[in-house]
Amino acid sequence: MNDIKPDTIECLDSAHGRAWSFYNGDSIEVMRQMPERCVDFILYSPPFSNLYTYSQSQRDMGNCVDDEEFFRHYGYLVDELYRMLRPGRLCAVHCKELVDYRVSAGRAGLRDFPGELIRAHERAGFKLHSRITIWKCPVTEMQRTKAHGLLYRTLRTDASHTRAGLPEYLLVFRRWPETDDDADYAVVEHTIGTSEEIPLDTWQKWASPVWMDINQTDVLNVEQAREDEDEKHMCPLQLDLIERAIKLWSNPGDVVLSPFGGIASEGYGALKAGRRFVGCELKPAYWKVGCRNLEEVEGVKQTSLFGFGA
Repeated sequence: MNDIKPDTIECLDSAHGRAWSFYNGDSIEVMRQMPERCVDFILYSPPFSNLYTYSQSQRDMGNCVDDEEFFRHYGYLVDELYRMLRPGRLCAVHCKELVDYRVSAGRAGLRDFPGELIRAHERAGFKLHSRITIWKCPVTEMQRTKAHGLLYRTLRTDASHTRAGLPEYLLVFRRWPETDDDADYAVVEHTIGTSEEIPLDTWQKWASPVWMDINQTDVLNVEQAREDEDEKHMCPLQLDLIERAIKLWSNPGDVVLSPFGGIASEGYGALKAGRRFVGCELKPAYWKVGCRNLEEVEGVKQTSLFGFGA
């Protein structure tokens, strides 16, 4: 896959298709073995600090003590992503604010996790390119979390405790070209008359700083990836968000990377859009389901480096 030699990457396991490679291993260790400037677009949702527990592995970034520890480890990954991304191209990161509770944090409120992500990426050399707000229904959030600030009775008893619902964000970063040749190579074209044409009215909607129409339930099936010892659930990206980002910011045939591949939602969207995919996932149960999802969209059953077959 371009400069990537799939079978040379040391990891727990790997599987490969005609247009994809998916590695079971620590994302930082896998990314460090990748060549420079080998991917065209990066799209992923990172662990939200220590909000969720995905696995018991000490290598899992979700198993950090606090935000300081998380960003210390995350910084090593962002350095590798900057190195791997072709100059002029983009890296899109899905995130949201994190909630502090009075019992655990002393004061209830929000932590600016998106802001910390921006600072981590800019320290590595990226420049913030765009920040898109993804609308989420506050009624659904209230029903799911019973958040005190979203309850109607809170509004009636003491409105100083009420708050708005929490949106999600897509932070988009650019690795700026370093030479004129880099700038020429970095072009993403939407040529009129091709299958990649984006009509004017579609572009006007997608250019909005708030995406109101992302379907929160349009995700790959995660039930088959769960295990009895799972402490908390995984949160795959919505397929329509993936499709839109890939169509906007990459060319057909480009290599799309996800360092936190999960069940390969980004890879699934990349292959459906005529791109190629390389990804990494630490948890074997998620990785195996991701391999099956990639095989399904490509229509070819593969065997992994160490014998896994879906």
